[in-house]
Amino acid sequence: MKRIVSIMGCWTSKVLPETPANFQLDLVKKVDLSLEKKFDQYKNFVTDNGKKLIKEDPPSLLYPNQYSQHQTGNAHVRRHKIAKYRAKFDPRVTAKYDIKALIGRGSFSRVVRVEHKASKQPYAIKMIETKYREGREVCESELNVLRRVRHTNIIQLIEVFESPERVYMVMELATGGELFDRIIAKGSFTERDATHVLQMVLEGVKYLHALGITHRDLKPENLLYYHPGTDSKIMITDFGLASARKKGDDCLMKTTCGTPEYIAPEILVRKPYTNSVDLWALGVISYILLSGTMPFEEDNRSRLYRQILKGKYSYSGEKSAKSAKRRTAPTPMMV
Repeated sequence: MKRIVSIMGCWTSKVLPETPANFQLDLVKKVDLSLEKKFDQYKNFVTDNGKKLIKEDPPSLLYPNQYSQHQTGNAHVRRHKIAKYRAKFDPRVTAKYDIKALIGRGSFSRVVRVEHKASKQPYAIKMIETKYREGREVCESELNVLRRVRHTNIIQLIEVFESPERVYMVMELATGGELFDRIIAKGSFTERDATHVLQMVLEGVKYLHALGITHRDLKPENLLYYHPGTDSKIMITDFGLASARKKGDDCLMKTTCGTPEYIAPEILVRKPYTNSVDLWALGVISYILLSGTMPFEEDNRSRLYRQILKGKYSYSGEKSAKSAKRRTAPTPMMV
């Protein structure tokens, strides 16, 4: 499992997608906050071949486990961190929600666990800096998707607060952790368990594609368990790279974006592509679930891309006394 930890934990740079067109359908309450504030500029941007990329900190997650893994310390330190992030929130947000813990962070976003003061219902709030262009593009991409979707296997947006330089997205709180974490814990899934997981993800992806939405960053880190139990549903999250098209729009996309290990060949060769790139990523996820390893393994990104373009990988199944039956490797799909 050391192999998959090192491979899956590297290279989180993402190319920002084109700004999608605005949609008229708005199913979520929007609260306009007009307070003028001065905020710190987000950092950690790098340039690759003249294109602006985002070099992410630990990915923004919507469950409490990450806080315990990355931010824990003594009670005093935790209280200090909570107070620090509470102070950054608009007072009209904190008037409605109690800030409980920082649970995720990105280059220009923070995710905190909150509690609705009246109902005591727990939620997650994703706070995105929109003062700068890159932050606005990611925010617009997520909102254009989340305002349109209602599906049991997709994280739900509850309401949105907007200020001149920040957007606060109140979202469903998934407490079961990432699919990634369960792969690490289990080593690999049985065919039955893997099929159950993939069926839920495919239901969500089918729904998205029917609406003209392509996720473009499907990976185990972006698939969350709703609760810690073994019977928990899977929820798709993180639509910062998603492309959402209106009915009748050209279905082809051109932006080079995604997470390197999951990028489809047609994206790498910079050809126009369709929503089938999500199916390629699901093929990679299927391979990981069944084997506990990556289909394309290279520390050098250029060599990794060459492997993906060739489409060559090996699969021998899990060699254990508990699983003598040979498994069939999932085949990634190309357009």
